[in-house]
Parts: sequence; structure tokens; C-alpha cells
Amino acid sequence: MKLFLLLGSVNAFLSVALGAFGAHYLKQRIPDKIDVFQTGVQYHMIHAIALILIALLSDKLANSSMVNASGWAIFIGIILFSGSLYALSLTGLKVFGPITPLGGLSFLVGWILLAIAAYK
Repeated sequence: MKLFLLLGSVNAFLSVALGAFGAHYLKQRIPDKIDVFQTGVQYHMIHAIALILIALLSDKLANSSMVNASGWAIFIGIILFSGSLYALSLTGLKVFGPITPLGGLSFLVGWILLAIAAYK
């Protein structure tokens, strides 16, 4: 599960970098959309840490295929949820709005799969 450690670390880095970008550059340029951008950053970091935890837990839980699926669902959630919020706030294009709930659903699936893996 080194892959999830790598994905989690890279995404944590990106979350910090994007958070700084938002706080120092975007805050004055898109003040009406900075909250949307910051929500993307917050969920991005939380789920980057989740990927790191999944990597660390993967050898501790017997059902590794379910843990693996959990990691992929959370990674997809980062792309869809946070990515759509970044795109929405930066472009103002409403077409990105309907993508966000799909990312949220992906997060939920990932957390449920991890819970099932822990239970089994």
C-alpha cells in the first residue's frame, strides 16, 4: 500500500500549497468565492490524511481488497469533490457544481468500505 502513502503525501502537499495560494493570492481576487475554494482545501487535506491512514492500516486489516477499494474511492472523491470546488471557484462555471456531490458520494463509499473492512 505504498501507493496510498504516496498519494496521501502528494495530496497533503497539494492541499497545503492550494490553501496558501487561496489565502495569499485568491482571497483578494475572488472574495465572493474564496469560501468555496477553502472548502475544497479542507476536504482535500482531511482525505489526504485518510489515504495515509489507509496505507498504514492496510497490513493490519485482513480484508486488504476492501481497504484498497476504500483508498481508491477516497482518492476519486478528492479529485471530484475538491477538484470541482477549485474549478467552480476559479472559473465561475456552474457546470462544475453537479460534480461535487459525486465526490462527496465517493468519500462516503470510501469511509463505508473502510468501516466494513475493519468490522470483518
